[in-house]
Amino acid sequence: MDTDLYPDLAAAGSLTAALEQLAAELGVDLTVVPHAGGSPVTAGTASSVPGRKSLSIYIGVDSRSFMLSGWAQGVEMITGATSDLADVVRAGVAWGQARSLRELQADLPFLHSSERAEANERGPVAVVELQWRKTRAEATKAPDFPGFSALVEAAHANPRLRQLYVYSSHWTLGFSSCTGFPFRNEVAIAPARNGSPYRVMKHPHADTIGEAATAEDAVALAVSHIPAGVGPAVAGSAE
Repeated sequence: MDTDLYPDLAAAGSLTAALEQLAAELGVDLTVVPHAGGSPVTAGTASSVPGRKSLSIYIGVDSRSFMLSGWAQGVEMITGATSDLADVVRAGVAWGQARSLRELQADLPFLHSSERAEANERGPVAVVELQWRKTRAEATKAPDFPGFSALVEAAHANPRLRQLYVYSSHWTLGFSSCTGFPFRNEVAIAPARNGSPYRVMKHPHADTIGEAATAEDAVALAVSHIPAGVGPAVAGSAE
């Protein structure tokens, strides 16, 4: 820790202790959680909101900066950086009080959220719809890879797959029954390429379950391997 950049942390002995002292001075209720390993330069602030993990806090090396990251249901909901430790305390309090993303960013402009995070706040249906929209848009940008675009459209046309969270890994489509990471993989399909067939797998890096000549046949084969009752995708992660 650079004591010139962080004299307050050096005086307190650690980031955890500095946050606890400042929260007491500001008269706010904040539960600070030391990170695993007891590092003096990282910490977290607990949240009582179901699904929200502790707000993670790290310090910068080359300049005074406190970097924040808040995750919920397997999705990074907010990020940000500030040089003011009081901002960190206020963010920790707000994160733990179930404040919405819009409220957090209005009160603490150094915090930011993604379109993915905002969809997650609305619910799993919104996340699934957003991810399909992005995946279909990605397919239109790959005109030299017709196997991928054909696969995306065939998968989207199938009601069983359309209700799952879709993602791509090296052009292979994975289908998850939850919207957060790590995913709960139900099935995956690799596109045809250079004369090779479409391949169906349990997840993008698993062994091949079966092969098909067309995208539609690959989708039908994939759906046949999804357990009955799976879907629509739910919020949360495989953990």
